[in-house]
Amino acid sequence: MTAQPLSTPDTAIACISGGCKRYPGVVALDNVNFTLHKGEVRALLGKNGAGKSTLIRMLTGSERPDSGEVYLCGTLLDGSDAQLTRRAASLGVRAVYQELSLVEGLSVAENLCLGEWPRQGGMIDQQMMFDQANECLSALGVDIDPMLPVELLSPAQKQLVEIARVMKGKPKLVILDEPTSSLANTEVDLVIAAVKLMSRLGIAVIYVSHRMEEIRRLASSATIMRDGKVAGQVSLENTSTQEIVALMLGRQQQQHRQVETSAIRGEPVLSVKNLSLPPKLNNINLTLHRGEVLGIAGLLGAGRSELLKAIVGLDPFQQGELVLNGKSISRPDYASMLAQGIGYTPENRKEAGIIPLLGVDENTVITNRHTVSNKGILQWGLIKTLTEGIMRRMSIKASASSTAIGTLSGGNQQKVVIGRWVFASSQILLLDEPTRGVDIEAKQQIYQIVRELAAEGKSIIFISSEVEELPLVCDRILLLQHGTLTREFTSPVNVDELMSEILSVH
Repeated sequence: MTAQPLSTPDTAIACISGGCKRYPGVVALDNVNFTLHKGEVRALLGKNGAGKSTLIRMLTGSERPDSGEVYLCGTLLDGSDAQLTRRAASLGVRAVYQELSLVEGLSVAENLCLGEWPRQGGMIDQQMMFDQANECLSALGVDIDPMLPVELLSPAQKQLVEIARVMKGKPKLVILDEPTSSLANTEVDLVIAAVKLMSRLGIAVIYVSHRMEEIRRLASSATIMRDGKVAGQVSLENTSTQEIVALMLGRQQQQHRQVETSAIRGEPVLSVKNLSLPPKLNNINLTLHRGEVLGIAGLLGAGRSELLKAIVGLDPFQQGELVLNGKSISRPDYASMLAQGIGYTPENRKEAGIIPLLGVDENTVITNRHTVSNKGILQWGLIKTLTEGIMRRMSIKASASSTAIGTLSGGNQQKVVIGRWVFASSQILLLDEPTRGVDIEAKQQIYQIVRELAAEGKSIIFISSEVEELPLVCDRILLLQHGTLTREFTSPVNVDELMSEILSVH
């Protein structure tokens, strides 16, 4: 199943030949060959860190290979670093990333023409802008009024506008990175229809997703990355999900032992009963025990983050109740849930988890300031002493407790965010992607911290997109699919079986 170049560069829309890319201490791509033809939809698969993003950046010109060559429509992608992305764009490469880049306060037409507004006599030509926007939308069969403000659109409509923007300038290759991850299942069909239409127009598409059902509806083949190499290029029609999982994981031995759970559990500390938050969550029931680490597995967009936000009171749920330490709560609010001993770390650490310009100390005590203040005046000596204790416990590396948290590595930032709730003596921790964007050493430290907190009697819900790490830290794992909990796994867990269940969404 090992991939080989399928054709010469001059007959392909995109071709990487012997592509290599190294960063300090990391081989991101290792002698990669990749070929894509006109009108082909190719799935690009692999776990986090497999090399998918580096391959995409090579094709868009935002990364230059250390060795090897990139051809687009038969033309070698070369030039200065400053011009490489423009060169790739001029050759027809467009990319739509997971995070939308639309400006909410502008109209659909203004977003579609952003940075390239048509002008006449030095003024923006409104009619021409409307016509160009309408042309982009019509090319994908998207029925959206170009004059509507983007802020009034549904998530699916926003995603379609983002995709429609790539239709400007006659694209040859479109790269879609998790385009449906934030969409409800009923909205996914709109994106799939747009991709199929692009293929019929002769546009080659690279489709990055973990949703196997969705991939099989769109793509005929898949390139599977592992450890910076192409582990296989397969026909989806002739390859089972289990075989794809085996290529993604490599069936390597676990470097760290899985959790071996005793049958004895502590008493329930949190129960979620019949919780619904349409369209993301439907009739959720779960119980968290004292001293337990409960994992929530599932694809991006399955409702994992929404579940934690509903529990902590950030997203009001439509129906259901929580039982927290025996007390029924039907309308939780964030402040009261924190006061009752729940701590929450958000999925997006940089945007919602830290205040970059403040120190480690201020970021640590921010949710429990009354313990370090006297009549409203912060006691900086006490703050320094207590923060240094948290830094030692969490293995946080910083020159001083007052060091701005924004200057720390991602792993150290994340440990501060978790340490904030240790400082606040929270008994239940809701951790959303606590190891995202951190290095291997920091991940292992976070696993150890979580297990130590559980051993002290704290209870933790742990969400991760890196499926293979869940059995290393969790006592139980619940599978969330289409907003519903569908299966429970008890450690030790077969990682291949867990990933196959996640990918086999139906």
